[in-house]
Amino acid sequence: MPRRTFSGREVAKVLVRWGFEPVGGQGSHRVFRYENDETGEARTVTVPVTHDPIREGTLREIADQAGAKDFAAFCAELDAWL
Repeated sequence: MPRRTFSGREVAKVLVRWGFEPVGGQGSHRVFRYENDETGEARTVTVPVTHDPIREGTLREIADQAGAKDFAAFCAELDAWL
């Protein structure tokens, strides 16, 4: 079973590696955007970078915003990329 505790900075780092670009945010939150060139689909994800760890409900919302269909698989991928 993959771990489900990640800091906001860890999540932000992996999102950038996955192709999300930082587009804004101040203070405790950062906003990332990903646009698929082939389909034109765009995703916007808000990450609380100062939270350590991010609560599971918040992490689930980040996974939804990023387009993940399976939360456990999302966590496993995060863990693998760190």
